[in-house]
Amino acid sequence: LTEAGGDFAKAEDILRKAMKGKMDTKTDRPAGAGRVAVSMAGSSAAIVEIRAETDFTAMNEKFVAACNKIAELAAKQPAGAVPAFADATKLVDELRISTGENCSYARGRKFESGVFGAYVHHDGKTGALIQAEGNVSADTLKQICMHIVAKVPTPKGVSPNDIPADIVEKERKFRIEQAMDSGKPKEIAEKMVEGGMRKFYEEVALLEQPYVMDETKKVKDIVGGAKIVAFARFAVGESTN
Repeated sequence: LTEAGGDFAKAEDILRKAMKGKMDTKTDRPAGAGRVAVSMAGSSAAIVEIRAETDFTAMNEKFVAACNKIAELAAKQPAGAVPAFADATKLVDELRISTGENCSYARGRKFESGVFGAYVHHDGKTGALIQAEGNVSADTLKQICMHIVAKVPTPKGVSPNDIPADIVEKERKFRIEQAMDSGKPKEIAEKMVEGGMRKFYEEVALLEQPYVMDETKKVKDIVGGAKIVAFARFAVGESTN
């Protein structure tokens, strides 16, 4: 108060800056806990991951509220990947100061237009957001998000054409090596690779996966005439590369 000349608001700002400076020296501490949060409002939706050092902090009401607020703010950012932005950084800094932990904004994703569905697991560690077009209920989309969270292997794209090229190349290389090690003739080995890749696409393309709640059906059967445009699945602590 002396430094601020008796101005309480200015004094609070001075203290906040001082505390933030101390917390900046702790950013090398591992932040393996955290929370996934989702916001859906009108024609926009977003999913974010905020990290902390302990589950105790990640389950704190203030931390949960801040994560939800950051998700709301992320839904106002440009569509696509959402890097750290000023309002999110401010809220994260407040969490770092109040908890004494190395909290951080890990990543975000925003979808724009269409209809949305979302699901966040009860512990907040895993969640999914889906964007669709056409006649499909929010409940159906939520159930598909539950599938995305629970399914092993994790879906890598909406359809086979959406699987990232690096994942496809890695899988193809693995199957080529398998075929070569089997000692089969080249023609048979090539057929083995192509057959294996078709099976791989069915395993990791969302629409082709057996639906976890009724494995006699595929996800595309649940969607019906609607179109899944995109989805995002976040799990706390996983690599964002």
